[in-house]
Amino acid sequence: MNLCHVAVGLLMLGQLAGCAVNPATGRSNFVMMSERQELDLGRRYSQEILKQYPRYADEKLQAYVQQVGERVARHSHRNQLNYQFTVVDSPDINAFALPGGYIYIHRGLLAYLNSEAELAAVLGHEVGHVTARHGVQQQSQSSAWGMLGQALAVGTGVGAAADLTSVLGSAFVRGYGRDMELEADGLGAQYLARSGYDPQAMIEVVKVLKNQEDFTREQAVKRDQAQPAGGYHGVFDTHPDNDRRLQQVLGSARALATGQQEINRAAFIKHLNGLPFGDSAASGVRRGQHFYHAGLGLTLAFPQGWGMVNRPDALIGHSADQQAFIAMTQQANPKHLSAAQLLRQRTGGQRLTAESEWHQAGLSGYSAIIPGTAAKRVAVLVQGARAYLFVAAVRGRTSLDAHDDSFLKVIRSLRPLAAAEQRLAEPLRLHLIKVQSGQDMAALARRSKLPGDAQATLRLLNNLYPAGEPAPGSWLKVVR
Repeated sequence: MNLCHVAVGLLMLGQLAGCAVNPATGRSNFVMMSERQELDLGRRYSQEILKQYPRYADEKLQAYVQQVGERVARHSHRNQLNYQFTVVDSPDINAFALPGGYIYIHRGLLAYLNSEAELAAVLGHEVGHVTARHGVQQQSQSSAWGMLGQALAVGTGVGAAADLTSVLGSAFVRGYGRDMELEADGLGAQYLARSGYDPQAMIEVVKVLKNQEDFTREQAVKRDQAQPAGGYHGVFDTHPDNDRRLQQVLGSARALATGQQEINRAAFIKHLNGLPFGDSAASGVRRGQHFYHAGLGLTLAFPQGWGMVNRPDALIGHSADQQAFIAMTQQANPKHLSAAQLLRQRTGGQRLTAESEWHQAGLSGYSAIIPGTAAKRVAVLVQGARAYLFVAAVRGRTSLDAHDDSFLKVIRSLRPLAAAEQRLAEPLRLHLIKVQSGQDMAALARRSKLPGDAQATLRLLNNLYPAGEPAPGSWLKVVR
């Protein structure tokens, strides 16, 4: 059904909608907000994003990324917008854009790029989302169908409420759908070429992303695990190198080139020297089955074979088969409530069973089970004016009893960091070295502190995957 026809029906309900000419493509798109409303939407979302993805605390790097982004944005179809480019403190390989010109790149993606032109390619793709108003189109379509559902509910007496904000916020971070991603590819290539960068950088970014995908798949097979979902949604992420459309886009981009063909590898990699690789000190560091956090001064451990997801708002552990999960969050305890008081407060008066109290290493703990068909193990540990909350659950038909001992071991492993463990809370970092004659990846990997397949990871970081070797005299990123 044509969305503009839907809009006509919605106008009868007193809602304002319309089809506007897209400033980047020249096509007519269904939208339900003005540019001013778009800017307000982006501003609101940007405040929420920085709660979930903290800003990386390196203002020199932030200024550099802003400078590269502004250079690309000046050659876009909406160069009048006040673009804000932000590096977020996350090891994920991702970048995303909000309506109105708020663009984010994860620290984890920066580590795998190898030139300023590649950075510009990623930022150009995200600018393409903004100039084509993809976020506005997504918001408008979701709102239209929501209003249509409300209209139907009036006549039928049946309806359901939905929180579109969370759905759309997730979409901005994960991507806009294949058609919009392809459109952003083409626009980003144009902006890259017009701003004087070598359009070939787009191909190099493709290689980085495809190599990362291949490596992740190979490692999952070796460990007999399912391949993690996700990965960066943009910059030709699903194109093979010889994709005809990719070549067409790059051919068009080269025709728009200004004559400059800048790559700027040396300037870019200098900004990566000292960049945390993987977890940062601010988020806490995972090492094997242990988690260390210098700022909070604590550590805890997970059973052998379990995985960890380290998010700004929670630390989540899961069994190898992903049937059991335990999440830890932190909250202030200004009134110095006991662990039992806090647990009862957080569970909202629900019935508790198997209650127990204990003290360990200066912390007081209280744990219980919330019974039912989806029973949960819950616990609180208190350390003065700070508290740590645990919620553990199982999926499907798995019994809580089958994993409860493991849950309790995780909870009771929480303790203050010992002095000798402080160094374990320091992250791995990227360092630059000049390759000496006779140095190869095998030798460099033996000296690296990288977990797992260090040699393959070093190759990925330096665009030498799967079997390349560094040239003597070249600069190489290593991890220490």
